[in-house]
Amino acid sequence: MARPRQTIVSLEDTPYYHCCSRVVRKAFLCGIDNSTGENFEHRREWVDSRILELATIFAIDICAYAVMSNHLHVVLKVDADKAKQWSDKEVFIQWHKGFKGTLLTQKYLKEEDLNSFELQTVNECITEFRKRLIDISWFMRSLSEPIARMANKEDKCTGRFWEGRFKSQALLDEAAVLACMAYVDLNPVRANMAANPETSDYTSIQRRINSAMKGEQPTELLPFVGNERLNMPNGLMFSVKDYIVLVEDTGRIIREDKRGAISSSSQDILNRLNIPAENWLKITTEFSALFKGAVGALPALTDYCEHLERKRRQGAANCQRWLCA
Repeated sequence: MARPRQTIVSLEDTPYYHCCSRVVRKAFLCGIDNSTGENFEHRREWVDSRILELATIFAIDICAYAVMSNHLHVVLKVDADKAKQWSDKEVFIQWHKGFKGTLLTQKYLKEEDLNSFELQTVNECITEFRKRLIDISWFMRSLSEPIARMANKEDKCTGRFWEGRFKSQALLDEAAVLACMAYVDLNPVRANMAANPETSDYTSIQRRINSAMKGEQPTELLPFVGNERLNMPNGLMFSVKDYIVLVEDTGRIIREDKRGAISSSSQDILNRLNIPAENWLKITTEFSALFKGAVGALPALTDYCEHLERKRRQGAANCQRWLCA
């Protein structure tokens, strides 16, 4: 049975979440629909652009994403501290980047006079908008609704384009985060839609590789910031070069028509994560099948379930089997 979203998200335990949305009525986001012969490749650009646009609105960072033919994956990091630090005016500015707001919020931004009742209403909006800007459900809703409207208009039909609920799972430690990111980034390679990560269109790994070739990191994605240290900036605690090599190595092994092996730098990462190479390959090819709920080491999974008042640890056996050496 599907769980209410508030019983899945626990920012106390982790800010990282893997979300997946699928389309209905055998519709396609990209590629050629075999039943009609129509080409919907251009819709991948819609989704790609919308994901990156929402990252500039919400206090939610994009770690990884992949737009496939009939579904999409995103790995998100909720930055609750960032939202708390926004001033009241900044909250409205962020909200108005993607939504109309109300007449009162528009008057507030224009610094027009408001009476006491109007100010009370505005303060309530500030509280509500601040919550929404770190809400994964609002992020996914804001991603799916515009795409659905455009697709339905193009298809000259009405009704649902996406399934009613998106899948969401908590990623409780850095091993779960990195494994899920690699799984998402390698989706086109596993599906034989691309020969390697650098040719995987509309994925975060292609964007990271293109930026790395210029000695940069993409501003639209959560950056890799290296090993943990004092005054740690917001980002992923690995080297971007090491991550790209790890994904490249994994992709070569996954593809049956390519010879590949885990390099020494990739093995160093796996040693740090305490994941054997054979487990890593299993996880990055079957992540969604292996893990139906929260993902992480058993102590983290136990804390997560206790905080959400769950009586049993869903998926504990697979977490123990595949994420522990």
